[in-house]
Amino acid sequence: MEVNFLLAIFVLLTASVLLVPLAKWAGLGTVLGYLAAGILIGPYGLSLVSDSEVIRSVSEFGIVMMLFLIGLEVEARELWRMRNHLLGLGMTQMVVTSGLIAVVFHFLGFSWGPAVIIGLALAMSSTAIAMQTVTQRAISRTDTGRATLSILLVQDVAVIPILAVIPLMATVSTNPVEQLGEGVLDVVDNPIGWRIAIGLVIAFVLAIIASRYVVRPAMSWIARSKVPEAFTAFALALVVGAALVAESFHVSPALGAFLAGVLLAESEYRHELESNLEPFKGLLLGLFFISVGMSIAFSVVIENPMLVLGLVVAIIAVKMAVLFALATLFRMHVAERLLLAVLLSQAGEFAFVVLQFARRANGIPSDDLELLTVVVALSMAVTPLLVFLFDRLWAPRLNRHNVVQGDQPPGPTDEDGTDKVIVLGYGRFGQIVTRLMRAQGFEMTLIDDDPAQIELVKRFGVKVFYGDGARLDILRAAGAAEARMIVIAVAGGDRILQIAALIRRNFPHVIIAARAVDRSHAHNLMALGVEVFERETFHAAIRLGERALVALGKPAHEARRVSAAFETHDVQMLTDSYDVRHDQAAYVGLVRRSTELLDEVMRADRERTDHPPEESPPDIDKPAKEGSD
Repeated sequence: MEVNFLLAIFVLLTASVLLVPLAKWAGLGTVLGYLAAGILIGPYGLSLVSDSEVIRSVSEFGIVMMLFLIGLEVEARELWRMRNHLLGLGMTQMVVTSGLIAVVFHFLGFSWGPAVIIGLALAMSSTAIAMQTVTQRAISRTDTGRATLSILLVQDVAVIPILAVIPLMATVSTNPVEQLGEGVLDVVDNPIGWRIAIGLVIAFVLAIIASRYVVRPAMSWIARSKVPEAFTAFALALVVGAALVAESFHVSPALGAFLAGVLLAESEYRHELESNLEPFKGLLLGLFFISVGMSIAFSVVIENPMLVLGLVVAIIAVKMAVLFALATLFRMHVAERLLLAVLLSQAGEFAFVVLQFARRANGIPSDDLELLTVVVALSMAVTPLLVFLFDRLWAPRLNRHNVVQGDQPPGPTDEDGTDKVIVLGYGRFGQIVTRLMRAQGFEMTLIDDDPAQIELVKRFGVKVFYGDGARLDILRAAGAAEARMIVIAVAGGDRILQIAALIRRNFPHVIIAARAVDRSHAHNLMALGVEVFERETFHAAIRLGERALVALGKPAHEARRVSAAFETHDVQMLTDSYDVRHDQAAYVGLVRRSTELLDEVMRADRERTDHPPEESPPDIDKPAKEGSD
């Protein structure tokens, strides 16, 4: 059994390594690569792995983790700003889409009860596919990204009432209004549902209190221990705990994880949580897509090809039409309307849950369940192809048409980081740089790896995120890809060079401003292509020397002129010595000649100041020139 388990893991990983990069290279996206891997190794392919349900059960935790990470990016006030999308787009889409799909299935011969159940199940879209695409395109803060998130959140919330009404809908046949009314009265008379609702409110209040007075102090304590794996374990435990609490109240675990993320969105440890969970999320989501590919029963497709194809096309067409119409009402750009419709055109992972639950409640026959499962999986497999068509065919034409008419598609908002600056290290050096740039209106993201320093500056109203700036995942979580500049203000020459090389290698478009330890360290930064740097003690020493001259009797303007001349000469020597930095003899010779030249210039300047040339008195006997005053 152990060998089979290891073999299954090896097969899953090998198929992913082979097919996912190939699909990405072909421009089809990673999701289609995972689906193709599932089809290849599944029971209808090479039959290397047969139990797709076990894999899906484990991998669905990836969706929970993804919602938690999305929640970390959505602060409570941002969620409030999205209320119109949540109610207008999300609720309306769910009601209209489920109603239209129910009508379609009723005309296909289903009674009203099963038809409504199927409509509710298929009205939900895939959080995994949609948000994965949104994340890869970095459009989470655009109208399309916000609308996608709003609709998916409403659908996650809707899972619970849908599961609650399935037993009622399973009995509905000829007179749906009368039978459903009787069922609703039974629910009202049953106090269990109201107890769950009250319990949910209490749990949410307790979660707010715990996030502030339990979770954050715990993260601070773990950060002080300097044990990275402990923080990773805590992050995983946090997600699992939020999912368990939500599940105990019969709420979607994904929704519980999302709310937990929202509560921690303003925490200074947000980026550290993101960087620790991101690898697990990607791997588990990949397994989920593989399980979907494995679950496609091609025997059903072969037996009823036209029926399966017709249902897939009908579901996608209905959902795209509803989404496009609603996006039009919200005055979204035509390209964003179409992209939103494409992203949410498929049936979602919760459709598997709803349909399985309906089967156990005798709401759907087993044969129909198998057909619907194939339709759901195929609709998910079609989405990457639709995204590919959108990028290659539809979007270029739409954008070209609108450019001719003078209607440019809206770009990212200011929040996407056009004026974003990341400061690594918030000690004395980083604080001065930050205050100066923030006063000029730049959006500052501050990162430090000292929990004590973070707690100290928090008392003064300054928010600093915890994280190691030398880690690529931390930089990505902080938004380095969208930043204009990254300021390296950490201590330690080697560490500064390590971070600068990391940034230059992975974010070549970002301007790097670095703290240089000395002349040699400045040369190393120049070799990495860092043009904005400052030696940390250079200007302080010059200013002190200037003030010392004044204290010794030199006039202030004279001391200022001398120090400025010295600074200009030293900066020029730093530039000139860069080319010979590896030739010690040439370097020493250049520095010696430069120093001697500086001494001569300073000596001549001093002599000229101490003994100014005497001006000859005017000759009073000599007549003035004609025309002079």
